[in-house]
Amino acid sequence: MSFVNKLTKEVNCKIVYYGPGLCGKTANLQYVFAKTKADSRGKMISLATETERTLFFDFLPLDLGKIGEYTIRFHLYTVPGQVFYDASRKLILKGVDGVIFVADSQPGRLEANIESLENLETNLVDLGFDLKTLPFVMQYNKRDMPEVLPVEELRAELNPRGVPEFEASAKSGDGVFETLKGLAKPVLSYLSKNKPM
Repeated sequence: MSFVNKLTKEVNCKIVYYGPGLCGKTANLQYVFAKTKADSRGKMISLATETERTLFFDFLPLDLGKIGEYTIRFHLYTVPGQVFYDASRKLILKGVDGVIFVADSQPGRLEANIESLENLETNLVDLGFDLKTLPFVMQYNKRDMPEVLPVEELRAELNPRGVPEFEASAKSGDGVFETLKGLAKPVLSYLSKNKPM
């Protein structure tokens, strides 16, 4: 979970963007990075291979307010979308404080969304987490595409728990910051109640 640095008076939180391949996880981080002032962010680190655009993660510290006298710093990560990178996915989830599930709204991607969401739950259980208690939001991405599933259908298939959900188009930036803020609130609320400072 989050790391408290009493010397620098910082709380470091880990946010992971999870979802199937090419759903828009990287596009979300690239948009946040591009629209964040340079003095509020660190470097983005991207590791790409021939078979996967992002093998490990994109990394972005982002300052988002304070709890008492402590500055909150969010570290944003993406996981590789392909299932055969499961060991990397699990490694990136270690110590997570909140998850944004990025679903691809296109009809042909529903099964990939379901498979990725089931994989997320399995990996979290293996690491001692539970989606019922971990801060978690759903983003329905690619809403700007010509053919998309209705939100009601996506909700029925992917969000039976009724966690906060957001429509987005990560390439244009629509809904990107709304999604991040939608997760930041429960993460900060959890930290203010449960983190000794």
